[in-house]
Amino acid sequence: MQEKNHDLFGWLARFLDVCLIIAGGLIAHDVRFSSLDFSDIERLLIAFNSALALLLFPAFGVYEAWRGKPLAMMLARVTLAWMAVVAAGLLLAFTLHRMDAVSRLWFAYSTLISGALIVAAKCVVYTGLRLVRGHGLNQRTVAIVGAQGFSRTLLAHLSSTPEQGFTPVCVLDMTSDAELHATGAHGVTAPTSAIGMGGNRLPVLNDFDELVEKVRAEDINEVWLALPLSQEHTIYRFVHALRHDFVNLRLIPDTRSISLFNHSMTDVGGLATINLTTSPVSTLQMWPKLLFDRLFAATALLALAPLLISIAIAVKATSSGPVFFTQNRKGADGRPFRIYKFRSMAVHQENHGNVTQATRNDPRVTKVGAFLRRTSLDELPQFLNVLFGHMSVVGPRPHALEHDDLYKDLVYGYMFRYRIKPGITGWAQVNGYRGATEKVEKMQSRVKFDLFYIHNWSFWFDIKIVAMTMFKGFIGRNAY
Repeated sequence: MQEKNHDLFGWLARFLDVCLIIAGGLIAHDVRFSSLDFSDIERLLIAFNSALALLLFPAFGVYEAWRGKPLAMMLARVTLAWMAVVAAGLLLAFTLHRMDAVSRLWFAYSTLISGALIVAAKCVVYTGLRLVRGHGLNQRTVAIVGAQGFSRTLLAHLSSTPEQGFTPVCVLDMTSDAELHATGAHGVTAPTSAIGMGGNRLPVLNDFDELVEKVRAEDINEVWLALPLSQEHTIYRFVHALRHDFVNLRLIPDTRSISLFNHSMTDVGGLATINLTTSPVSTLQMWPKLLFDRLFAATALLALAPLLISIAIAVKATSSGPVFFTQNRKGADGRPFRIYKFRSMAVHQENHGNVTQATRNDPRVTKVGAFLRRTSLDELPQFLNVLFGHMSVVGPRPHALEHDDLYKDLVYGYMFRYRIKPGITGWAQVNGYRGATEKVEKMQSRVKFDLFYIHNWSFWFDIKIVAMTMFKGFIGRNAY
């Protein structure tokens, strides 16, 4: 029944797209010429684009089921598919040597309006389906196979995202180290129990054959294998048993035994791979951050120029030595760079390989330097690092190389902080983790906040941190 509905929706989607392409051409013609008197080549272009959309859109996956998939991915495919259709239309006009008979302005209007209508329609349908599914309609039933701990995690996720349209109906418990404890020690099948799912109780099965029968009897749509990758034979057993059934069998690897920093899937050389430790965000996803960094840094340097000059004069006038303090730090993926700060200490020589953190009432700190450190004004020259591309406005704070060598073996996940550009401010800093880290526990807490930021990064998360920094991030009790 669901397959028939999917086919019906697919044909309706195709019909709607053709109507929107025609509507875009009509609206564009009315806007351009205030009439609907089309030339033959214009009619041909509209008809050709409509036909080509029916051929190319499926090739780009436009009419695939987008249940549980991100809207941005769907819109990117739709836009790319429409651009391919338009390019083919242009090629047709040039091939027929009739481009001179086509109004370029009308063609541009038609392309933009039809594309906007198609994208808007996809957004409306996508949002409407999420709302419908959020109310318990248009659901696909799911049986989950795995240890109860990981199964509960999946159930909690499904319970919190009903708009994805997946309803769990049972769990096959795989807690035992054996592939399946279908029978007890004396050949007696273990009894069925239940597991909580929101306000409902789902049956927990303990028998492989019982699950297979339930999938067939109740026409369960999906079976999710939440199993460790080591259970290859068990995975194959499910594939073999359900090979004649039209059920979606999916593997969701139970990787709890491996501490992963970035567990996304990616294609490498045509091979499906699971990322264990790689950069968490692609360059394409980061472009708003890169643009914001440069614009914000340039604006800050221009706006703060009088203050920066005043601080430079104060540093130079109150103690001998350079205005700026520079030091090697690690950037994204460990690439070294020179960080800039206003010098806040009297010039002194550290033993090779040692960096002594500032302490309360540290005699090395100058009077001007104490104020700069307490208010974080000594960090302002780092906007130059942002402008040069070494740092970001928001990100994990970079530490001295000697501290990296110390903490990388003491704090788990410490070096993963350098998978993205370090920042002038960060999630740890606005939550009070500034200044010296006399104890390993303090660094562990700071790293936890940094890793949370990396795992949950978004452009708007950056804006939130910048706003929080404006209000409470400059002055801290631990900064001295």
